[in-house]
Amino acid sequence: MTTQVKHYIDGEWVIGGSKQQIAITNPANNETIAMVNAALTSEVETAIASAKAAFKSWKEVPVSERARVMLNYQHLLKEQHDEIATILAQETGKTFEDAKGDVWRGIEVVEHACNIASMMMGETVENVARSIDTYSYTQPLGVCAGITPFNFPAMIPLWMFPLAVACGNTFVLKPSEQDPMTPQRLIELFEQAGAPKGVIQLVHGDKSAVDLVLRHPDIKAISFVGSVNVGQYIYKTATDNLKRVQVFAGAKNHCVIMPDANKQQVINNLVGASVGAAGQRCMALSVAVFVGAAKAWIPELKAAIAKVKPGLWDDKNAAYGPVISPAAKQRIVSLIAQGVAEGADCLLDGTDFTVAGYESGNWVGPTMFGSVTANMKIYQEEIFGPVLCCMNADTLDDAIEIVNASPYGNGTAIFTASGAAARKYQHEVEVGQVGVNVPIPVPLPFFSFTGWKGSFYGDQHAYGKQAVRFYSETKTITARWFESDLAVASAPNMTIDLK
Repeated sequence: MTTQVKHYIDGEWVIGGSKQQIAITNPANNETIAMVNAALTSEVETAIASAKAAFKSWKEVPVSERARVMLNYQHLLKEQHDEIATILAQETGKTFEDAKGDVWRGIEVVEHACNIASMMMGETVENVARSIDTYSYTQPLGVCAGITPFNFPAMIPLWMFPLAVACGNTFVLKPSEQDPMTPQRLIELFEQAGAPKGVIQLVHGDKSAVDLVLRHPDIKAISFVGSVNVGQYIYKTATDNLKRVQVFAGAKNHCVIMPDANKQQVINNLVGASVGAAGQRCMALSVAVFVGAAKAWIPELKAAIAKVKPGLWDDKNAAYGPVISPAAKQRIVSLIAQGVAEGADCLLDGTDFTVAGYESGNWVGPTMFGSVTANMKIYQEEIFGPVLCCMNADTLDDAIEIVNASPYGNGTAIFTASGAAARKYQHEVEVGQVGVNVPIPVPLPFFSFTGWKGSFYGDQHAYGKQAVRFYSETKTITARWFESDLAVASAPNMTIDLK
């Protein structure tokens, strides 16, 4: 029996009236596990109108009460952590451990949102001029929207709507149509946490739903995570319609390996960071740059990656699961073939990998290329699969030149025992998130997710203080009060009025 995924519009769970149905499939065998009706234009309009109406009252709710909703929400998410991870694993193909990590990283952002009162504090200067004070308030924008990808269906929605709502906004979430069951469960729990009617809306659909959100005059800010081409389209369209926009797009993350690094630590970390999660994460290390004598470690790295075996979500021995769809697999396989045709040395080829009994699944085994150069398509494009490209550089300066020539700047890492080399790298590299002996340097939520260059379009990044600035406006007041207007109190007031 397949599940019917629902929309959450104006405080009601509805199937929707569209005849356009989207199938949600199990990536391990491509069998349909759920269906969702794409939202009608009228349904998206209703969701936005409901959010706009709810904003009038929600923005007046004291910040401490909004924080209590987040406290309730993080408690419910922790209580249902494994249940959410199970749903997520079944619709994405992720292993259970990987799915739990997806959920937990989202919970950490909700925990951060519980501290919203201190993050929304303004500034005050007394006597900026004679008897004149200036102070600022941080106020919400209105209706915000989030468009999220398939690869992190718990974490990335939780990057967005909890902080936006905690700031006093209302929110319309449009998740990936490939795995909408996880976002549905997140919104169910948010409703249980005490979010009033209209504060959160959930609509499912395709490009037509996205286009309506991008152009609708009542949407004030839009957050997006996804591919480069779609991200550029969303940024251009939304900014043309005078929206505030943050777009997190593609990546091609490099790991620089110095010959003085701890070899075993490098190998252990590179294996998981390159092919873990089937390579379907924007912070995956998809390029390893071996400096000088470190290139001698490539055969040992190959042997370690060759031991990695994909499998089903509930297989405790599986390193990762299938990729999300047949189309995703076909794209990865095509790029692998092109890498071979362009002259890269295919050290491991995972294109023919299958899991017994699940031969129709979207399986791609771990793949590794040597002798990769910057003019090859497997280097230039984000493969988004379990594929590692190995390059060589004579010096650290040469490695930095390779990294900085890339149009992307999401994440990078250096493995070294030299503080001087690490300091030089983190200072000179043109990438927003740098790991020193840390393979995937995703910051915790009290910082911000700070991709650079072609990996990000916008001004303020996700979560942390930057997200609060993205989801709010600053109002500055300059005030003068004249002493001659002082009223004389008739009697002392001995009560404290907190209303």
